[in-house]
Amino acid sequence: MAKPNYAFAKHQRDVAKKKKKEEKRKLKEEAKLQQDAEGEELQTPEEDSEDQPSDDQS
Repeated sequence: MAKPNYAFAKHQRDVAKKKKKEEKRKLKEEAKLQQDAEGEELQTPEEDSEDQPSDDQS
């Protein structure tokens, strides 16, 4: 019966863990970029209304 190669198994687990971590990081980055883009679209009209002084505060 063959002996298990624990070092190889550990290396494979480490590689899989790194791959999963990298994929998760990319998903978070994409979500953040998408959220930032949506936030900029929503803030643009609000910023225009704040820049104009109102006549009610005389």
